[in-house]
Amino acid sequence: MTEYPLFSEEKSVEAVNARMGDAVSPRMRAVMATVVRHLHEVVKECDLSREEWAAAIQFLTDTGQMCSDWRQEFILLSDVLGVSMLVEAINHRRPQGATENTVLGPFHVEGAPEYPNGTDIRLDGKGDPMRVQGRVADVEGHPLPGALLDVWQTNDAGYYDVQQPECQPKWNFRGRFRADADGRYAFVTARPRYYPIPDDGPVGKLLAQLGRHPNRAAHIHFIVTSPGFDPVITHIFDPDCPYLTEDAVFGVKDSLVARIEPAVDQQGWAVEWDFALIPASTLQPGPVAPSS
Repeated sequence: MTEYPLFSEEKSVEAVNARMGDAVSPRMRAVMATVVRHLHEVVKECDLSREEWAAAIQFLTDTGQMCSDWRQEFILLSDVLGVSMLVEAINHRRPQGATENTVLGPFHVEGAPEYPNGTDIRLDGKGDPMRVQGRVADVEGHPLPGALLDVWQTNDAGYYDVQQPECQPKWNFRGRFRADADGRYAFVTARPRYYPIPDDGPVGKLLAQLGRHPNRAAHIHFIVTSPGFDPVITHIFDPDCPYLTEDAVFGVKDSLVARIEPAVDQQGWAVEWDFALIPASTLQPGPVAPSS
């Protein structure tokens, strides 16, 4: 029988990590050893009391209990702590000129209707109309015909359809569009507005305790896919939003701030926005976590 080191404050990390079995995968061993090491460092550096650790456990419990079919409180927690954006950055190290990723967010819904290019996705007819059009291509400018764009955003009041199923049409401000033979796409939506992430749960309470507001900078969500290419999960942001540099989930990047201009007919707004994808084979993976 293996004799493991006994637990002590000084050797707590070694005592816990030594218990992993021989059959554990190298990746699992590396990740969990690192998690244990940093978690124990936090407890020691902060000199946590039993009451504080109990409060942390209760916070995680409350976070899990807040999750539902349409709300994922743990995604919100990951987002407001900047972890979601860090994971995106590590896993999508793209070359200059390629469209950058940002957070998926908790309100994407699979299976939105696919519409012809130019369709208005304002099913409630509200908001200042804004035509979004552009091109999907590779980083060398070659068009990607048939590329699929999955689009979603809040309504003019700052709520996603799944947050208000009783008063918004299903699939309001959601749709999928196919790039044509030249890689071009187009749709009509409303000029986005800033909105608060759901702050009636434990994550909202945490933000308040940290002196942070819950507002997201005004944006439109996109997932852009084409066979053989790395999927792009991203936003475009309104340059005039007052929360552009204070986005609650750290999602704003300089390269994702759009230029919004009056429409040619002066009826609403217009955005020209191109997406540049890279072949999946050229993606640079992040490093494996150290095992020590």
